[in-house]
Amino acid sequence: MAAQRRRRRLTKRTRRQLQGWGAVAVLAAAVWTARNWAAVWPVLAAVLATAVVGGAGWALLRAHRRAVGQDRMWRAQEEARARELSMAEVDALSWQEFEMFVADLCRRDGCTKVVVSGRTGDLGADVIGYLADGRKLVVQCKKYAPHRSVSSEDMQKFVGTARPEHGADVALFATTARMFTKAALGLALRQDVVALHRDLLGSWVKGAHLETLIPLNGSGGGTTRRPPA
Repeated sequence: MAAQRRRRRLTKRTRRQLQGWGAVAVLAAAVWTARNWAAVWPVLAAVLATAVVGGAGWALLRAHRRAVGQDRMWRAQEEARARELSMAEVDALSWQEFEMFVADLCRRDGCTKVVVSGRTGDLGADVIGYLADGRKLVVQCKKYAPHRSVSSEDMQKFVGTARPEHGADVALFATTARMFTKAALGLALRQDVVALHRDLLGSWVKGAHLETLIPLNGSGGGTTRRPPA
């Protein structure tokens, strides 16, 4: 207990000494400033002006960033609405018409020798054609309701036929569904299948070129060039 009291007294004494020295330092600084005011005030004015300008600049920068962020969000929302409007007509198509529609998109973007199977039992090759650089394109078209997801089973079937059965250089799974399940998308990435969900399909419908979409949802479109048959 006695040792604790001594420590407390030492702590209080040290605190009083520090406060005293602090007061002396402040007083000395005030006296020095008063004696050298003619030299000090321009520096203080410059520091104050710099602080004001810097604060105003920071506020403007934050306001600009906020405005840019809001503008980007608004543009993204408008683009999403435009895609949905463009997809409204697609949603009204039958599955056969959807396959024909996808084939027309391929032709629009420079694909050649585009054919549509238009039948069941096509082993996943609903549309077949050749890209402008000669790579063979095989497309699986799934006309699903917008709220649905493409399952891993759907993707497995396409993976099992796109290259082994049809010799695809670019395997493309196009769907009107909102998304691919995590397992389906993971399989697409591992097997180099381009997974084109509803939003990307909407961009394609609105005019985005197929070549710009191929790298977006998969690891690419293959590396082997195949001459047109």
